[in-house]
Order: sequence, then structure tokens, then C-alpha cells
Amino acid sequence: MSFSDGKNIMVYVETVSDIPVGGALEVLTKAHKLAEARGEEVIAVLIGRDLVDAARTAIMAGADKAVIVKKESYQMEEYGTVLTKLAEKFKPFLILSAGTLVGKDLLSLVAGTFHTGYTVDVMDISDRDERLIFTCPVYGGTILNDLVIKGTPAVAAVRPGAFVKELLAERTGKIMEEKVESEEAVHTRIVDVVKEMAEAVNLEEAEVIVSGGRGMGSKENFKLVEKLASACHGVVGATRPAIEAEWVPRSHQVGQSGKIVAPKLYIACGISGATQHVSGMVGSGYIVAVNKDEDAPIFDIADVGIVGDAVKVIPLLIEEIKKTRSL
Repeated sequence: MSFSDGKNIMVYVETVSDIPVGGALEVLTKAHKLAEARGEEVIAVLIGRDLVDAARTAIMAGADKAVIVKKESYQMEEYGTVLTKLAEKFKPFLILSAGTLVGKDLLSLVAGTFHTGYTVDVMDISDRDERLIFTCPVYGGTILNDLVIKGTPAVAAVRPGAFVKELLAERTGKIMEEKVESEEAVHTRIVDVVKEMAEAVNLEEAEVIVSGGRGMGSKENFKLVEKLASACHGVVGATRPAIEAEWVPRSHQVGQSGKIVAPKLYIACGISGATQHVSGMVGSGYIVAVNKDEDAPIFDIADVGIVGDAVKVIPLLIEEIKKTRSL
């Protein structure tokens, strides 16, 4: 099927417990601005069960239409087929999703079906000379590269935190339900779902993250990171060495092999600043680094650097925060 006459932007809105993830709402806000400049529309696609309220939120974030497809449980192949068939029906020139694990998986299926270009970890999208330019980090985030996808529809997964979501209650749009039957063979089957309390951490949505690295020295010392996060009303992050030392569950890992985050405040404790970690948090609004090595690379990107042993500095930070909150 030809998409040469494609118009409008289609956005897959991932939901957790029937609530849109923050990254999807950020993508909708950006898509609205792009579509509005072209005189076109944004079509949000939600797949799941009770999603009417989520569809209303999608419209508040920028969607002109919200399409709900009811499915009982997540199956990658089935969801991918749904997105593909809706793309065939609506013929968008651009298909977007938040760059979560689910979003990346689904969009790869869609792009493969249409034999079109697909890029991930997008940090910006601009419309120049009637061409979409996708800005993505390369070489561990040390360089930003501009890409042009020649195929239609262009497909892209957007890094969480790349854009700012705007929820406007006065926005109106159309909510409709579509029935999409999957004829594809499902190669995966969910046997059981086990949810640990540790897995409840939501780094992508957090406004404050306090992370600890190898420099914390031990699991006992790492508890200071948890106490500082609690004092800041934030969540705990970690580098790969801290994860591999089993100081904290893997769900807390930030970096290339972990989660990409962009909180308003990121506090790095005992973290040297290896490229693999920095590429996952460099988009943070304000970065505070605590490290006893004054030449540590983390100080190159920090807004505030504290040279000192994190084990000694963190208790002082906690004390000052508590004093400030008591005023």
C-alpha cells in the first residue's frame, strides 16, 4: 500500500493500569505542534480494555482523534498488527511512540511491515523545508545526529523527557472504537505475571532521581542514597556496577543498558560519569554530582559539583534538606 499521499500523525499511546505513560503524553504534545503547523491532525491509538478516560487524557495532551482498540492482554505480535492495520486505514505520514521497551518493540514491527525507515531515542523533531528532521544521540550520547527518513510513513520512538507535556482541559476531540482482528500467529504467550515491589519504581516519570554508583563502596553505604532520595521525595537510581553488586534491584538502573531518564533534578552520588551512564541521564533539568575525584567526568555535565566522599557528604545534604523543609 502506498503512503505517498499520507497525512496526519499517528501516535501509539502506551498505558499502564489504564493510564497513559508520561512519555506518550509528551509525544502527543509535540505531535500536535507539528501537525498544527501543517494543518493536519493527530490520531492517538490506545490498545487495551477500559481506556475511555485515557483517551480523554490523550485529547487533552494534543490528540484530535483517539482510537480505542479493545484487547484483553498485551501480546507484541497482536498489538503490532493492530497498529499496522490502523496505519493502513488512516495513512499517516508519521508514526510515533514513547521510546519505552514496549513502544520500541511495536514500532519495529510496524516499520518492518511497511519497509520504511525507523529511528529510536529521538530527542527532537523539526519540520524543515517540508522534511522531517529527527535528532538522535550517537556515540553514547556525545554527539547529536540529524536524520531524515525517506520512506513513508516515517516511524520513530521518542526518548522519554525529550518534550514537555501540556494537558489542556479545553481541548476537544473525537473518541472512537475500532475492531481490529489479528490474523497473525502469536509466537509469545504470557504464562504468569510476577510483580515485585522493587519493580514498582518508575524512573521515567520521576521528577527527582538520586542515583548511586560504585563510589558508594558497599550495599550498606548505598542505603544513604535511598535516604537522600526519600528526603528529596524522589526515587532511587543506580549505575550498572551498583546493580551487578546487588546493592539495588535492576529496575533502578539508569543508562544505555537501563532506563533513559530526564527528571527535573538528578543527584549523582559516587558516580564517575562513564558514557554508558551519562547517555541515560544527560537530558536532566539540573544535575548535582558528588564525587571525591575532582577530575571525574561527571563534573563536566553537572550544574553543581561537590568534591568529597559521598558517604560523608550525603548525611550533610540530608540534614540541610530536613532543616529547609522544617522552616
